[in-house]
Amino acid sequence: MTKSAPRRTVLAAALAAAAGAATPLALAHAADEPRRTAAGTTGKAARDTTAHTTARRPKSPVDYHAWTTPSDWGRGHADGTAVAHGPRPGIRLARPAGTADYKDPHTGRTAAWEYATWTSPVHALEVPATEVVASWNAHTPPGTWITVELQGTYSDGTRTPWYVMGRWTAGDGDADIRRTSVDGQKDGKSSVSTDTFAVDDPAGGLRLTSYRLRATLHRRPGTALTPTIWRLGAMASDLPDRFEVPASTPALTGRELVVPRYSQEIHKGQYPEYDNGGEAWCSPTSSQMIIEYWGRRPTRQQLSWVNPDYADPQVCHAARYTFDYQYDGCGNWPFNAAYAATYRDLQAVVTRLTSLNDAERLVHAGLPLITSQSFLKTELDGAGYGTAGHLMTVIGFTKDGDVIANDPNSPDDQAVRHIYRRRQFENIWLRTKRKNADGKTVSGSGGVCYLYFPARPSAVQRRALRAVGVV
Repeated sequence: MTKSAPRRTVLAAALAAAAGAATPLALAHAADEPRRTAAGTTGKAARDTTAHTTARRPKSPVDYHAWTTPSDWGRGHADGTAVAHGPRPGIRLARPAGTADYKDPHTGRTAAWEYATWTSPVHALEVPATEVVASWNAHTPPGTWITVELQGTYSDGTRTPWYVMGRWTAGDGDADIRRTSVDGQKDGKSSVSTDTFAVDDPAGGLRLTSYRLRATLHRRPGTALTPTIWRLGAMASDLPDRFEVPASTPALTGRELVVPRYSQEIHKGQYPEYDNGGEAWCSPTSSQMIIEYWGRRPTRQQLSWVNPDYADPQVCHAARYTFDYQYDGCGNWPFNAAYAATYRDLQAVVTRLTSLNDAERLVHAGLPLITSQSFLKTELDGAGYGTAGHLMTVIGFTKDGDVIANDPNSPDDQAVRHIYRRRQFENIWLRTKRKNADGKTVSGSGGVCYLYFPARPSAVQRRALRAVGVV
């Protein structure tokens, strides 16, 4: 379980309570208008069509789009950045566009930073959205960091401000800022809650019709070090409010992936500075399971800071390096994805899926996933608990189509593997509304998931990722 769920995105009331718009560091000047491009759509429109190729697919309510290739980076507007060529093309800080001071709200230190920016082309949404979650993959040597911002255009023709979606660095040494979300961002029409942009009153009809992202790369003055961003993207969605979702028919079943099993509960009370272990660590514990499924893990030297009396020190490590100092927890979705992508040749995205058939397709291709859900104890047989929000890993499906999950909310590592009834799991994961124990209407995640996969996926994996809108 994680304390991230109470601030999650489907609760418009919680979003409307956010206050004050943030001013992006060193970017008070007006950004040059980027060149507009005809934006292609992702989601179902871009999915692999292995059957019914002549049928017109319905427009997907979920649109994940990313910039990853040299041509992608070349279409953006660069101010001091350049394309970093190689096996993982990206953008780097080539020459400073300027220098600005940043006072870290979590250390109190003020320092000068050189910076350069890259602004994406405008991405038009085939289905106008009520929510957007950005995510990124980047390398940030000590003394460097990035800011990711979003600006959207509303259906009434006006624009949002530049919203800060995260200030991120992989490290937390003396040379580094503290990675952080930014509270208090709103414009009277929309708000940002930790890691998620949302329209305040979706029932009023206002939507986001397009957006662009801006990345600012920072470094200490005089150094040649630079951040490198390999993937920059966002998931936009407009899901219907629903307490129940349509049941899917089992299709690709009978496969289970061999994924390491880690319990969050054995860490209860560990490292209060990183939210005290236990139920607060479901997200990094799930992330670590999938990272190790792909054969990556921290080195012995990287784990040397962990108390040697603690089991599974790599879970402590994941909690430390996913920690959001403003949110004061490890449940920031993009920060978990960014942490996973610090490991050699791994990519990571935050998106939404629309049915368990999507999850089946991924698992069948060897791609486990991390899902976000909330439920009462009576709504998920075999869990033994209820939660306002929890992350777990889907690693397989029984022959009957039930879900095999590594659930970190288990008393020990051996107890982590669970089989959950398909219909129950599908509904608690995909719904956007639910009733809590007091009978109050609260939010559901609407199918949010993390996907971690190789930088060079196999052909089968590429097809599966395209089928769920990730390219």
